[in-house]
Amino acid sequence: MLNQQDNDLLTRVENQAPLGQLMRRYWMPACMSEELPQPDGDPIKVRVLGENLVAFRATDGSVGVMDELCPHRRASLLYGRNEEGGLRCLYHGWKMDVEGNVVDTPAEVRREGAPCKKIRHKAYPVRESHGFVWIYMGEEATMPEFEPPAFANGTNPIISIAKINLPCNWAQIVEGGIDSAHASLLHSSEIRPTGNTARAGLAETHTLTRPSVDKAPRLHVHRTEYGMRYVALRTPITNPETDEYARIATFIAPCTVLSPPNGTYSTIQFIVPRDDESTSFYFVGWTDDQTEGTGVTQEVWRQRMGAVVGVDLDDDHWPLRTPANRFKQDRAAMKQGSFTGVRGIANQDSMMWVTMGPISDRSKERLGTSDAAVAQFRRVMVEAVKAFSRGEPPIGTTQPRLPHRRIRSFEGVIKKETDWRELGILPE
Repeated sequence: MLNQQDNDLLTRVENQAPLGQLMRRYWMPACMSEELPQPDGDPIKVRVLGENLVAFRATDGSVGVMDELCPHRRASLLYGRNEEGGLRCLYHGWKMDVEGNVVDTPAEVRREGAPCKKIRHKAYPVRESHGFVWIYMGEEATMPEFEPPAFANGTNPIISIAKINLPCNWAQIVEGGIDSAHASLLHSSEIRPTGNTARAGLAETHTLTRPSVDKAPRLHVHRTEYGMRYVALRTPITNPETDEYARIATFIAPCTVLSPPNGTYSTIQFIVPRDDESTSFYFVGWTDDQTEGTGVTQEVWRQRMGAVVGVDLDDDHWPLRTPANRFKQDRAAMKQGSFTGVRGIANQDSMMWVTMGPISDRSKERLGTSDAAVAQFRRVMVEAVKAFSRGEPPIGTTQPRLPHRRIRSFEGVIKKETDWRELGILPE
């Protein structure tokens, strides 16, 4: 459990909250590239770390992310005209380019030949890479070089992204992502022992398999300079005397989780705080290089996660399953063999995260042995926030450091004498 002071350090990101200030020292996803499909298309609203922003793709294809409210009279730019290299406010026509430069003020009178007064609207540096629009929200003097995400190694990767906005704090989602014990129970209808995929009538696109029926994994945690890694060891179905089934999850501060891969593809999560009480959750399935029989398509990935717009989500990626409709839980299906009565791994997870409340009160928890990784994550981040507040560098930024492109998680049957800490780290 955490006391209230440390729980606030772990969860609060708005205004001058220490964690929010720490997170501003990293590049983070603002939205998916597909949300801005064409130049001069519709702007979209984005919320990150308590700030309302607007994102748009300009005429030349570049992307701008800036304060939603016009610098002139603070009307919303979400309804502005995206044209000729900038976003124009409807109220008085002020126009900003992707860097926030005010390039036109048509209602202002100025002397003939006098240049337009130089005004800069709040806009954040942008990089577009591997399906995401990334922004840096810290001071320009502290901006690190953009580092492509951990799944950027391949020359011809398959990348499938599911996005879900959730009405709960970011830490609840991270803790779910690194918690291996719950998968054998919460997801037991969709993650099955090898050879038992037909039970409960689920379509194959919604089903994964594992070579174990062990519901009580043995956890070992290893802290790293960038966060932490841990392994969940289970007894395998075959050769239990000599082998172990290992699933390694990795947390990269401040908000990235590499969950164990699933046979033909790897997975990574970006958990981006919108504010103290809501989060943008991005779940990615990918392969480094496209080869026959590997990867997962965008359509199948979103079906499997329960993250299809119009079916599971509204147009702004908020779930259609909510406490108000009891998450559309099917109790009849539960009697027929479904463990949760809810289809989709992400739907099952979000039901648990959301029902904890907007910010979970960790002072009232009673943790068990299966929560070793969760407890370590909390220690890592609370200590990182305190260290940063003392003036120390952000966690994971000092040299020598392991490049993110070399970090992987792991899933597979291993010999009992194997050192799990050496698994999932790519060579130079």
